[in-house]
Amino acid sequence: MIILIIMLYAFELSGEHPEIPAAEVLSVLSPRGLEYSVHEKYLSCIVVDVYSNDPAVTDDDIFSMMCNVMPDVLAMTHAISKVIEIVDVDEEMILSAAERFNAADYLGENETFVVRAKRLGDNSVLKSVDLEGKIGGRIYRQGFRASLKNADVTFRLTLTDKAVFGVLAAAVDRGAYEHRSPQKKPFFYPGVLMPRVARALSNIAGAKDGSIVVDPFCGTAGILLEAGLLGAKVLGVDAQEKIIIGAATNLGGYAQSTGLLLSKEERENGVDQIDYDLFVGDACGLPFDDETADVIITDPPYGRSAAIKAESLEKLYDESFKEMFRVLKSGKKAVVVSEIEVENFAENAGFVIKNVYKQRVHKSLTRTITVLNKN
Repeated sequence: MIILIIMLYAFELSGEHPEIPAAEVLSVLSPRGLEYSVHEKYLSCIVVDVYSNDPAVTDDDIFSMMCNVMPDVLAMTHAISKVIEIVDVDEEMILSAAERFNAADYLGENETFVVRAKRLGDNSVLKSVDLEGKIGGRIYRQGFRASLKNADVTFRLTLTDKAVFGVLAAAVDRGAYEHRSPQKKPFFYPGVLMPRVARALSNIAGAKDGSIVVDPFCGTAGILLEAGLLGAKVLGVDAQEKIIIGAATNLGGYAQSTGLLLSKEERENGVDQIDYDLFVGDACGLPFDDETADVIITDPPYGRSAAIKAESLEKLYDESFKEMFRVLKSGKKAVVVSEIEVENFAENAGFVIKNVYKQRVHKSLTRTITVLNKN
């Protein structure tokens, strides 16, 4: 059976985690004025019906956002396509869909096209290259020219549990995160989250343009950097002055609009910098008023740090979770990364557990990522 719903969008997900990439996609829509319902989850792909309750927002507006906004926001997505049809992974059905759809709905009179097919996983026996040529031939017979190098429109066939045929909105440049890997930052300290993970968690927590994000254990500001690149005002606290100095170097070193390193002259002139404030302090007594933060994201120490002011790790977690609850606004979320289970500390502080994700880093390290609500 063929499904035809023009408001469907397909997000091709990275394989970094079985749940977090899809959770990130669903987290970024509502904060940007879009509503959604999940149509289906496939292997490394989630298909979502995206819409707006604002009658002034058109389908073209949503497509523009998928093209121009989401690629700079998402970290664990490879590509975004507007769905034309979803059919079974069967060559005859796929080619019938390509024959049936009206290419003029997606191509201007003089625009060129290219067809690209992507296999997700090893479950598809169909050859991507063969399908690209055969689908392209059917579009060509509708009167449009192909261009393999400089096409105006890219048609995308995603082969997963189903064959998802659509028009490509954007391919996400995940290489930008590699340029911000910990060892490439102005100030490096081992043991921090990788930028893609920090960005995904920032999205899941709800960081966005204009929000206030607090990290009570900010370290070298890896989390705050990714939240700041989303346009948030970021506030960090750490017990060690040298770490705070390094965090300031990192936060002041990148352009807010691009995430690229600023030149010395640009840094001195304050060009396009992230909006941040950092404090040498104690997570058990945060220097903020009640309900200051729209978002809290943090990666507390697990007993390795020598700069813990609390009497024990248990006391540190107990008191810092109470402080996080105090500082977070009602109805908002906190995301905590830890090597230990934190549900008891969170619930004792008043939080409601929303989700718990496990991320295996290597054989001796598994992170627990806990998403919390303050109701």
